[in-house]
Amino acid sequence: MVPHTDLNAGAPSGIRWFLAGIDRLGRLDGWVGALCLLALTCLMLAEVIARAASNFFGIGPGVVPNAWEYSSYLMAAAFTFGAAMTLRGGGHIRVTLLVGNAGPVFKRILEVTSSALGCAAMSYLTVAMVMFTWSSYARGQVSISSGTIVWPPMALVTFGMALLALQFLARTIRAALDLPLEDPSMRASNPVE
Repeated sequence: MVPHTDLNAGAPSGIRWFLAGIDRLGRLDGWVGALCLLALTCLMLAEVIARAASNFFGIGPGVVPNAWEYSSYLMAAAFTFGAAMTLRGGGHIRVTLLVGNAGPVFKRILEVTSSALGCAAMSYLTVAMVMFTWSSYARGQVSISSGTIVWPPMALVTFGMALLALQFLARTIRAALDLPLEDPSMRASNPVE
């Protein structure tokens, strides 16, 4: 475990508060993503057990109703909820050929620019997803296969996307202020994890 230090200490107090808040949301984001993965795993195990019970012992229906639909909701939520913490921890895949060979000033410019572009792209996707979710809510859209109201899982995915957009904004600010971009305490303790 990496000891926690205030990586935002070099920022002005109002900005430091903002960055620390985004870090706290990022940690919560990661835990919610992990819970979604746990729920997804339990749902798939229940499906396997139901199938085995039906095939080998002749008991039960052999399926968990709507398991595939709900697992897709959980998968989408897990992907979006884990993204902000992964970005802050430095876990996203990056091509560092240019940044790795750049001088400190050019590296800072590249980091600010790429983080701002990431923020803009995720903000656009978040706004589009908000509109899509609102439209689904306003029409009372339900899933064809299960009758489930679809706006709640869409809202979860939208919230995860919004948190990633905020994390990109925080990364842009950190790069502009020359603060550490990654927080080692948000990384997995083992690269295999």
